Amino acid sequence: MIKSKARITAIGSYVPERRLTNDDLEKMVETNDQWIVQRTGIKERSVANEDEFTSDISYKAVKNLMERYDKSVDDVDMIIVCTLTPDFKTPSVASYIQAKLGIRNTGAMDLNVACAGFTYGLYVANGLITSGLNKKVLVIGAETLSKVTDYTDRTTCILFGDGGGAVLVEYDEKQPSFISSHLGSEGEKGNSLYSTNLSNTMNGKNLIGNGNIVQNGREVYKWAVTTVPKGIQSVMKNTSIELENVDWFVPHSANLRMIESICEKSGFPIEQTLYSLVNYGNTSAASIPLSLDKAVREGKIENGNKILLYGFGGGLAQAGLLIEWTI
Repeated sequence: MIKSKARITAIGSYVPERRLTNDDLEKMVETNDQWIVQRTGIKERSVANEDEFTSDISYKAVKNLMERYDKSVDDVDMIIVCTLTPDFKTPSVASYIQAKLGIRNTGAMDLNVACAGFTYGLYVANGLITSGLNKKVLVIGAETLSKVTDYTDRTTCILFGDGGGAVLVEYDEKQPSFISSHLGSEGEKGNSLYSTNLSNTMNGKNLIGNGNIVQNGREVYKWAVTTVPKGIQSVMKNTSIELENVDWFVPHSANLRMIESICEKSGFPIEQTLYSLVNYGNTSAASIPLSLDKAVREGKIENGNKILLYGFGGGLAQAGLLIEWTI
């Protein structure tokens, strides 16, 4: 990895006020709190109102960032919104955010890598700044998964929630955040986790779901607990830092049992692992920034901490980043 010239300088988040608890789900499908917690670790999740969309969540996450860190975004020259649930096919959520924030001279694009979206977004932001193309980038991970969830399917409706997080990435040659990375994708396994759009076939097979999320949980689990530990090794091979010297591990908050298995296979202590799924559920591209900001608010993360971020999911795609926290 080329020496970075980009630093994460601020973070913010937002989740909708409306809550959907496991007890609420008991009234909707054949399930119960004990069954859900035992298999996923999730107790509740945030759900957007009917008139609340990914752009609204993204905007509020950025406003939270601005207020907490006294940051201006007037000179942001690129906005990257990582999401699989955009308000529209076009315009992008990023363009919509540009207008809501009143930023005049900025690029704007959406990035859809599902649950690996936020780590991909950070990877792109680092590349843009380190190359000299941009100076100040907003990276947002936000989802309204409740709008593409089938609440008659008890295997998926217990998982997903809504929310968003945002970070500001700025040019800083002296104190960069980005240390090492690893990316990958196995599109041949895309049928294991999808949401249909214009096409109803993939890899020669017919799809179902009518736009809602469809998941083969067993196959995704097997893929994640095998692939992510190997990916962690690849991230660490690209640096002189040992895994035991990493302060925090922040995986995509898919499922607590999955995270526990990944930690066991990679040799990283679960006690130093940050996740947001207990109260927010699986929020796809939003889960890692929500986990980070939750830890920041709780005073767990300190400047100088080495943090391993790892997104994985739909695609089936993955992206791991080792960063130094220097806000």
